[in-house]
Amino acid sequence: MYQAECDPVAPLRLGIALILWTFHGFSITAFLARVLTTFLQTALCSNRAGYCKKSWHKVITGANVGPPLPIRKSLCYKSAATPQKVFGSATYNKRLSCMPTIQQLLEEKTAQAIVAVSGTVAPAIVTPATNPKFGDYQANGVMAVAKAQKQNPRKLAEAVIAELKPDDIPATWDIAGPGFINFHLDPQWLGQTLLSTAQDEHLGVEPATAPDTIVVDFSAPNVAKSMHVGHIRSTILGDTLTRILRFLGHSVTTDNHLGDWGTQFGMLVVGYRSFLDQAAYERDPLAEMERLYKEVQAKTKTDTTLADSARAELAKLQQGDTDNTALWNEFMRVSRQAFERIYDRLDVTFDHWLGESFYNPMLADVVRELQDKGIARPSEGAICVFYDNDPDLADTPFLIQKQDGAFLYATTDLATIKYRATTFQPDRIVYVTDSRQQLHFRQLFSVARIWGYDMDLEHICFGTILGEDGKPIKTREGEPIKLTALLDEAEERALAVVRDKNPGLPQEEQAHIARVVAIGAVKYADLMQNRTMDYRFSWDKLLALDGNTAPYLQYAYARIRSIFRKGGLTDWQPTPNIPVQLLAPEEQNLAKYMLRFGDVLLEVERSYKPNLLANFLYELATQFNLFYQAHPVLKAPEDRRPTRLLLCSLTARYLKTGLDLLGIETLEAM
Repeated sequence: MYQAECDPVAPLRLGIALILWTFHGFSITAFLARVLTTFLQTALCSNRAGYCKKSWHKVITGANVGPPLPIRKSLCYKSAATPQKVFGSATYNKRLSCMPTIQQLLEEKTAQAIVAVSGTVAPAIVTPATNPKFGDYQANGVMAVAKAQKQNPRKLAEAVIAELKPDDIPATWDIAGPGFINFHLDPQWLGQTLLSTAQDEHLGVEPATAPDTIVVDFSAPNVAKSMHVGHIRSTILGDTLTRILRFLGHSVTTDNHLGDWGTQFGMLVVGYRSFLDQAAYERDPLAEMERLYKEVQAKTKTDTTLADSARAELAKLQQGDTDNTALWNEFMRVSRQAFERIYDRLDVTFDHWLGESFYNPMLADVVRELQDKGIARPSEGAICVFYDNDPDLADTPFLIQKQDGAFLYATTDLATIKYRATTFQPDRIVYVTDSRQQLHFRQLFSVARIWGYDMDLEHICFGTILGEDGKPIKTREGEPIKLTALLDEAEERALAVVRDKNPGLPQEEQAHIARVVAIGAVKYADLMQNRTMDYRFSWDKLLALDGNTAPYLQYAYARIRSIFRKGGLTDWQPTPNIPVQLLAPEEQNLAKYMLRFGDVLLEVERSYKPNLLANFLYELATQFNLFYQAHPVLKAPEDRRPTRLLLCSLTARYLKTGLDLLGIETLEAM
């Protein structure tokens, strides 16, 4: 929809132009306001590679539209390494590009008008209108400026809209209440924008022109243990965020930071050699290793000889003993095979599997470097970081080496940051783990910042999956539910539904549909939730064909595809010159909603909340159903048919693209 240009001399050229223009019949106040506006537009839209003005030109009208990309807001913990600047309702970051959307266009133009008439840089605060009588978008930033300047807000709003240029904004506008500005998008512009979007394989979402390099750390199961239901949130959230960030043009590296080193391996070595059930190991090696670990752990509480043996075997492993290393490699092999089977079912992949063992040789150097720089110091025989300049962490020193010389998880995390900073040179490192680790990451990020690593470090936390009783979901025996068992049960339940609704389908097709529906349902049940909250898991809601579920969205997509099959239009594609007339309210509402897609994705990037995308897709499907119930498509009058086919085609594409970003497959028929 938009085309970007980099113009290194834009600030000077635009400044001169504005000065000449301003002196041609405008007041000194207006002159200063416009100079300030120009400076902010050009200076703040820069990237880390050097000064570069992003001049955006709307393809359809040729108007200059330079809306900014606001920075994300983490609800858990984020390092404050990157300086930020504020203009209008958006927050700029040195590494973010300008990616225009309709909402951002309205924000920018309204913010410029506020500056021009008030001399104040203030947010326009443009949001989609919640009531159609207030238009499509609404700006409410005028009232705050009026209050600060002790002006009548409605009169100020009148001055602001008088400053707006019809050629710059594809909408009409009016004032409501004490100073709200309502925007009504032009239906003809909507139609042409939809047609332009249909020609764009990226659905009108411009990839970042100054993309970030990002490392996403997620899933991270422990070796020698089966993945359980507690791993699914990190795995699904991390994968979805990766997909969305890549779609927005960023360079993303994923890392599965395995828990593959530690005291448990001494117990496992002893258990494997002394208590192994070979037949059980061949059937399910991870289950047998879990049994061995629990058995040895219990016995060591009363058997000091066994405890000493476990410590001795661990020491031998850490010193590189050949036999123990071979056993450790065996544990790694069978664990990774089991993990990959689950990841294959979930369609999740990783660029790297760098576990704790990878960083073990680096730990001593990390501790030494932190001591040499005065960041860490001895305390009662241990080595700690004390947060002398951070009152929030003053009572929680960061232990990085024990009295006995052993290193800790914190030490490994510091080594990981150093390695990633050196190897990947990221702008951001994103950790997707549960909320219980918030303090750890606050401490970790603070040390990294003092250490000198100038990158964004962000903890994307999430709540707990609960059973229908409101308690953490577990088996009847009180154990965490194995992730394999959860996925198996989902597929079994889905298959029963498919067989009931489509008994005549071949068994292979039934199984395929059941698998796609089941995996999609499990993922969506998680992703539709606000990640920071706990949520209750319900099988009945999971697989429902109505309501906010994956099967509902998959069915909506399949339904649209059936329209094209029924009309013999499977390969129908809109040409650039088809007539588009959005005459009916349902047509306009559907079109308007589609074009919020870019805003939604940018908000997901800011907040790391995929539920915003899930909710968008659900509302999109709802808007489509309202349109389809009110207006025929295949039997539409000849002059209306292209418009309605375009709406169907684009809705299907948005659904398919959005579900793919959530890691959910679609089906051509259900």
